[in-house]
Amino acid sequence: MVNKGFPKFGMSQAGAFVAALKNYNLPDFILELVSKECKSDLLERGRIDDRLQSMNDQALELLHKVFVGCEEDGAGKYAQYRFFAYVSSMYHKCEILINEPIPGVTGKSHRIPVAVKNNGMYIAVAQNKATGNPVNKKETIKFYEMVDDIKKGEQGTMLSDAIYGSSVGFRGDALVELENLSKSRTKDIENKLDFKTANFENNIYSVTKC
Repeated sequence: MVNKGFPKFGMSQAGAFVAALKNYNLPDFILELVSKECKSDLLERGRIDDRLQSMNDQALELLHKVFVGCEEDGAGKYAQYRFFAYVSSMYHKCEILINEPIPGVTGKSHRIPVAVKNNGMYIAVAQNKATGNPVNKKETIKFYEMVDDIKKGEQGTMLSDAIYGSSVGFRGDALVELENLSKSRTKDIENKLDFKTANFENNIYSVTKC
């Protein structure tokens, strides 16, 4: 199914997109998110190139822009897709959940952009700042407090990692504050959490502080 008004690439361009994308080890849930957004078919199982070939031109073009071209969009959606895939690459054979509501000990339900489950338990949570100014101290404190609330709740007992990604960088005081907050937990083994920050530079996410 191809949306009306969307130019048909023809086999040569679609084939070139598939040839490039099949090398990117794209997780299943990314293909599903993009196929849903682009109203595309998607082969449920099979080799990655066969699954890509089952997608429409619009979906292939979007995947190519996001992962091969590393392009940006005004809403920051492309950056979020890249961050989702980055987090997925860190947790092989784990379940990746998008926009997951997780309750904290306070009773508040936190909407987490990316949550990782292993054997039915949350082991990591992550969020990414895709647009705007670099992450500031206030934002890192808010992230820390949210993760701390989840960790102390019933569903956070196995939570061990918290990743704050940014496509727009971090202010120095924000990194220092998160590091200090993280270090303050090390004596309490039961509540130990590993806070990481990941910056998107040169078309790749890399951990800046642990």
